[in-house]
Amino acid sequence: MSSQQTQNKREMPIAEVVRLIELVNYQEGAVVSRTLVHRATGTVTLFAFDEGQGLSEHTAPFDAVAHLLEGEAEIAVSGKPLRTKAGEAVLMPANQPHSLKALTRFKMLLTMIRS
Repeated sequence: MSSQQTQNKREMPIAEVVRLIELVNYQEGAVVSRTLVHRATGTVTLFAFDEGQGLSEHTAPFDAVAHLLEGEAEIAVSGKPLRTKAGEAVLMPANQPHSLKALTRFKMLLTMIRS
């Protein structure tokens, strides 16, 4: 096992089956996140959004895939609102403005690809 894989105890365990939605809990009136994998090539982060919470419009220098695991959200990309529910995903391209809003409590896995 490399030192990079063992350096962060908060990352998901290696070579074990995990139930993603159980790795982060909702908090009233908040957005909670936990980085599961952090590498030079990208990150995988799990989020839990309480109903009505969100992330205001912003840009990122890398492509990112938002995969909803539970609940419903509106993900807007370049002003285009996309109603998204559990089992669905949205690719948010690098340098394009995007935002997220919880229509219900929702959990998502965000995969950022650095290239």
